[in-house]
Amino acid sequence: MQKALCAAPDLGAFVTILTPPLGMQRGGRSPVLWPKQGCQDTENISSSRRRERSKVPYIVRQCVEEIEHRGMEEVGIYRVSGVATDIQALKAAFDVNNKDVSVMMSEMDVNAIAGTLKLYFRELPEPLFTDEFYPNFAEGIALSDPVAKESCMLNLLLSLPEANLLTFLFLLDHLKRVAEKEAVNKMSLHNLATVFGPTLLHPSEKESKLPANPSQPIIMTDSWSLEVSPRSRYLIQCWNVLWG
Repeated sequence: MQKALCAAPDLGAFVTILTPPLGMQRGGRSPVLWPKQGCQDTENISSSRRRERSKVPYIVRQCVEEIEHRGMEEVGIYRVSGVATDIQALKAAFDVNNKDVSVMMSEMDVNAIAGTLKLYFRELPEPLFTDEFYPNFAEGIALSDPVAKESCMLNLLLSLPEANLLTFLFLLDHLKRVAEKEAVNKMSLHNLATVFGPTLLHPSEKESKLPANPSQPIIMTDSWSLEVSPRSRYLIQCWNVLWG
């Protein structure tokens, strides 16, 4: 791992990024483009931010707003699957910039909206924590010294593109509020991290498909999930401790 990525974090830069506080931004927007898997030239977090001139993608803000309005006490929110046809309908509405998307969301089961948010992150051209930094995150999480591990994780997160970091902070702030309702919705931060972790931090699609040798292709099995999920879950929980 590059030493610079695990050096002492620049907390001054961290404070600067978080000022002013994140919030849901309303008002006009440009057309939303849903990301297309496997296409690096399509919508990503940074291009969405430039086009919408907002800190967090419109799709993310809209889904979070609706869930916080009426889904915070829904048992199993983010864990319970929404109706697939509803999720695809909402995805299509965002993709064509349907002006009635807010009305659609208000009439849908909240689990479909949660599913749409998860699908958005899953279909980004690269995960929120980026292909570039995945090996560094994996190595940092493997450090045995907890102090060094937390310092490394903080520094790596601060090294992310600003749009990615701000979107993660916005999502994490929301997930913390969901976890505060754990007594009702049964979703602890650990449970939420288990759901979101593999979506936010995973090997690139190209690396995932590379065979170890021509006769033994790599398959995304339970062993892969057991390896990656704890890493990403730890990352979310670690950041929660550092930030909250």
